[in-house]
Amino acid sequence: MKAYTEYLIFHTKNKIEFINITSKVDEALRKSKIKEGLCLINAMHITTSVFINDEEEGLKSDFKNWLENLAPHDIEKYRHNLSGEDNAHAHLKRTIMGREIVVAITKGKLDFGPWEQIFYGEFDGCRSKRVLLKIIGE
Repeated sequence: MKAYTEYLIFHTKNKIEFINITSKVDEALRKSKIKEGLCLINAMHITTSVFINDEEEGLKSDFKNWLENLAPHDIEKYRHNLSGEDNAHAHLKRTIMGREIVVAITKGKLDFGPWEQIFYGEFDGCRSKRVLLKIIGE
């Protein structure tokens, strides 16, 4: 079995952003030369997420609104913020959206269902953060 590791670095301009990273994962898969296996995509920061969904601007806006309703950016609301932080909402949003995904690799391609794309979700941006790509297989 072979393994390939790559890190993606993001430094967003906005505190909350959704970035389609499917092409970056495809590029890493090509570099790996793995034809059959699994690809782990892991957000390596506690205020970021990776998830699979549809690439559609209205849906991304709906995610932002939905998450803000569930975990509003209200500094006074959260005990975590008593420690001097102001990002408790970002930790909660990450928990809702997820830490990692695994995508099957079949015949050298990411094996998706219709409309599926990979997204990086940033909930406390404007600083550098990493995403791990770990590809294993033959």
